[in-house]
Amino acid sequence: MKFKILLLILFASGYLICQTKNQKRINFTDYDQFDFSKNIQPIASDNIFSDSIFNIWCGSVIQGKNGKYYMFYSRWPRIDGHYAWVPNSEIALAIADKPEGPYKHLKVVLAKRGAQFWDGVCTHNPAVVAFQGKYYLYYMGTTGNSVVNMPASMKDNNWWEYRNNQRIGVAVTTNLEGEWKRFDKPVLDVSRDSTANDALMVSNPAVTVDKNGKVVLVYKQVAKKSGALRGGKVRFGVAFSKSMLGPFIKHPDPIFQNKQKDHENAWMIAEDPFLWSSNGKIYAVVTDVIGAFTNKQAALALLTSIDGINWKPTLNPQVVPHRIDFLNGLKSDDKLERPWIYFERGKPKVLFGALGINKRSYSVNVAIKLKQ
Repeated sequence: MKFKILLLILFASGYLICQTKNQKRINFTDYDQFDFSKNIQPIASDNIFSDSIFNIWCGSVIQGKNGKYYMFYSRWPRIDGHYAWVPNSEIALAIADKPEGPYKHLKVVLAKRGAQFWDGVCTHNPAVVAFQGKYYLYYMGTTGNSVVNMPASMKDNNWWEYRNNQRIGVAVTTNLEGEWKRFDKPVLDVSRDSTANDALMVSNPAVTVDKNGKVVLVYKQVAKKSGALRGGKVRFGVAFSKSMLGPFIKHPDPIFQNKQKDHENAWMIAEDPFLWSSNGKIYAVVTDVIGAFTNKQAALALLTSIDGINWKPTLNPQVVPHRIDFLNGLKSDDKLERPWIYFERGKPKVLFGALGINKRSYSVNVAIKLKQ
């Protein structure tokens, strides 16, 4: 009897060790089975990046060669209201000694440069990528000549001019604190075909390099719609290139569609993707706008793909719920948007996101430390 008990103990111990080893393997290569929600920690006050004058949005983080951490983020005056990002945003740079912060503003990176440029009035949605000795900063830019009354509102028809003129660009540098080379044309423009899914506007770039060395660019797209100032439904597309600077070849159909559910009539299904590649697959964290992937409206969802075209939810798709916890015991009154994951030595260490405070009277970037 004692011998049988000993065998059971040894078997159980071996099983647990095996499971632990498998969990470690799953954690950092096979995210199809990984559960981010079990690794989320409450947000400490030092991990909230805020500015008393500016709204802060987005947040793309990378470690420099000097060991410092750099956050590329969007900002615009608080006094102009939340929706003033469309005509007034600029991309700035902050620096920290640790990936979770605290961050300190360093400089404006992509400033206004005149309405004669495609990105001369507004820059937004930064996504920084290090590749073959250079840094590439993908972003949305727009231009226009109409006056938008402040505080800005989507009810102002002039606001839509700047929204509909959004295009995707890329800037290049070899020094994160140095000057960035901007280009006179977008790296991804709208399609000339007036019936295309992206005939009206393109924005929200997310970039990774796949297992074959191909550059994968996922982007927001809006089609034209007769009589509708805001255009048609908001969807996401994907384009591919052999170079970070393009040209990009677009896939004709929208992605992030849940074919098992009928969401065809929804104005928006997913939003704000963050991409990375691992173990021969591509992963995306997106805002699950209507609960198509997690059954939880406005949660962050984890999706997986082998080709960047066909996507499905992972085994544990919910990354965070629509409300997040602070270390002081309070919950956010807004959903987390613009996700970005900072990886260190191949391990996910910090989840960043933009967050409105007090019904979006102002906004901040938060760093959510992940259990290691």
